Amino acid sequence: MPVEASLIQILACPACYAPLEDRTDAPSGPASEPELLCTSGDCGLAYPVRDGIPVLLVDEARRPA
Repeated sequence: MPVEASLIQILACPACYAPLEDRTDAPSGPASEPELLCTSGDCGLAYPVRDGIPVLLVDEARRPA
């Protein structure tokens, strides 16, 4: 389930405050979960989206390979 575009525009990475990129249409996580990807080159964390709700917790994020 994709996240609304208006919500994506106001969300930011909780670790570094960079904008997030919507990756909910092409799941690529370890369990094929949709996710929001931090656009910062230094951070780059991927946050899961479960049941259409972004889980913006650093402890729940994964570092893409």
